[in-house]
Amino acid sequence: MQKPVVMITGALAGIGRATALAFAAQGARLVVSGRREAEGKALVEELRRLGAEAEFIQADVRHEQDVSALVDGAVRRFGRLDVAVNNAGVEGISAPITGHTPESFASVFETNVLGVVLSLKHELRVMQAQGAGAIINLSSALGQRPRAGTSVYSATKAAVESLTKTAALEGAPFGVRVNAVAPGPVDTDLLARFAGSEERKQAIGGGLPLKRLGKPEEIADAIAYLASPQAAFITGQVLYVDGGRMVS
Repeated sequence: MQKPVVMITGALAGIGRATALAFAAQGARLVVSGRREAEGKALVEELRRLGAEAEFIQADVRHEQDVSALVDGAVRRFGRLDVAVNNAGVEGISAPITGHTPESFASVFETNVLGVVLSLKHELRVMQAQGAGAIINLSSALGQRPRAGTSVYSATKAAVESLTKTAALEGAPFGVRVNAVAPGPVDTDLLARFAGSEERKQAIGGGLPLKRLGKPEEIADAIAYLASPQAAFITGQVLYVDGGRMVS
C-alpha cells in the first residue's frame, strides 16, 4: 500500500508536533506547516531521522494565499493529499466578555475559524477531485463546555465543530471524510499560558474524572485513528479526548 500523504497545520509544537511524530512512526509522508521557519526545518530534520519523507512549508492560515500555496505545495511534492490535520490555533486572552475588544475577538477568530474555513476550502478542492481523503479539525471540550473567561476561544471551537459537520456533508459524495478531535486539558504550552502557573495547571488536571492532564501523544493517537482505514465509516463526528470532562 502506498504511504499516505499527511499535511498538518500548526505542527511545530504541542499536539501538532506530537501528531507529526505519530504519523512519521506509521510511515506516512509528511508536510508540516507553521509560521516559524527555523522550528519547521528542525522538525523536518527530526522526522527524517525517524525515516519519514517530510517537508516544511511556511504558512499563516489567516491568509488564503498561504493556505492555497501550502496545499498545492503538498500535492506538488507528493502527488496527492490523503490526510489533512487542521491544528493551527491560538488561545487569545483569558478575560470575561466585558474585557474583550473587537481586536481581541478578531485575533482569535481569524486563526481558529477563518483559518479552518480556508484550510477546508483548499483541502476539499484537492480531495474531492481525487475522490478520497480524510480531514481532522482540532476543536476543544470548551467548545461545548465553556468556562468563565473563555468566551471567545470557546466560541471559535463551537464554530469549528459546526464547520466540521457541514464539511462532512459536502465531502461525503466525493469520498472525503471530515471529523474533529476535541481535547480536554492537555499538558502543552497553550495550557500553561492559559493557566498562568504550574500549580493552576495541575489543579485543572486534578479536577478531571481521570485526575490528570492529557498528553499530546494521546490526542495524536486519536487523530491518527480518525485518519485511518479503521475509521472509514466515521464522518461528521466530534471525538472528545478529555479525561471525562464532558461527563463531569
